[in-house]
Amino acid sequence: MFATIGLATAAFIDAAPARAQASGCEKIQSLLQERQSLVASLNAAQKSKRKLTPQQACSTMGRLVNNGTATVKFATDNQDWCQIPPSFIDGMKADNQKAAAVRTQACNAVKQQAEMMRRAQQQAQGRGNPFSGGDAITGGGMRIPQGAL
Repeated sequence: MFATIGLATAAFIDAAPARAQASGCEKIQSLLQERQSLVASLNAAQKSKRKLTPQQACSTMGRLVNNGTATVKFATDNQDWCQIPPSFIDGMKADNQKAAAVRTQACNAVKQQAEMMRRAQQQAQGRGNPFSGGDAITGGGMRIPQGAL
């Protein structure tokens, strides 16, 4: 998955030095280098024994999506001046949409994990138990119904 994200970037970085000669076009080079390093770190984490936690994946994918958004905006705004091919912009948009989908999954996993931790803490404190109270055997004192029996 991350390898495909880097394909559009790598294809443009190889050709970018010749195109980035125009004044102001150097920014796309730095954006693409940052993107390439993010993809490389994700690929390295994917291949290593120690996988990314959902929090790390959410954060890294968020930075990747932000970078992709900035790259697409710059490339669209400066397409004529910097001689950026439309196919590059289309590829970056598609890659950024894939990265956004992965980021959403990772960030949802973080939210689910936080919710499970919150529920576990509530149950440990006794708030999740309907029989909660001071009695260790039943979980609390039993109330006697009020009113007519």
